[in-house]
Amino acid sequence: MRLLETVATHAYGAPAKQLARETGLALPTTYHLLRTLVHEGYLRREKGLFFLGDAAERLGSSGAQQKRRSAVAETLAHWRDSIGVPVYYAMYRDGEIEIMCVSDSPEAPAVEEWADFRETGHAHAIGQCLLSQLDEDARRDHLARYPVQSLTPYTVRDNDALLRRLARMPRMEPVVERQEYALGTVCAAVPITVGTTVATMAMSLPGHQADRLLPAAHRLQAEIGRHLGTLTLSISI
Repeated sequence: MRLLETVATHAYGAPAKQLARETGLALPTTYHLLRTLVHEGYLRREKGLFFLGDAAERLGSSGAQQKRRSAVAETLAHWRDSIGVPVYYAMYRDGEIEIMCVSDSPEAPAVEEWADFRETGHAHAIGQCLLSQLDEDARRDHLARYPVQSLTPYTVRDNDALLRRLARMPRMEPVVERQEYALGTVCAAVPITVGTTVATMAMSLPGHQADRLLPAAHRLQAEIGRHLGTLTLSISI
């Protein structure tokens, strides 16, 4: 690791002897480690100089991605505790609904995924919010693959009814769903659009706390608005 870190400080490469001196490693040890790192793709050698290789670049990229995900998770945990609700982050990517992160606690448990969230976007606030941000063709494409199915007595009845509902939804307003996915549960989702990223932050509550839903959703939306600038890179995971 010291060798990798030291090579990374030399934009124009460095020879083995210089790397040995700067890392404090014996020269034979340095040569042995350098050969191994080149073989594994973490370094590359050109005209006696060593540079970071493709494997090291991928490692750095993965580390940055993990850092971004950690930032999102920490933010969701803060909102979970301050608002007192489980908080979800989801994206619509490559034609699929993806739940990227869920932050809950024993005091604010998340909804049990009793029916695949990916296949039941018509029934929960997360899916409806994501679909509302798509154009008509993309919505129909999604419903052709995952048609409306009845999950509870409150679930929307068919594809056309859902499309009409989505078309009427005000832009950038919280999407509310009451017991359409799970009996005894109400949910709200806030749309987030950053460039071409279609995403949402959502929350859920037990049905007997339904009166808290809209105030909590508007508070979550306000929090997102205040922090969106710092989260812009992180939410494009």
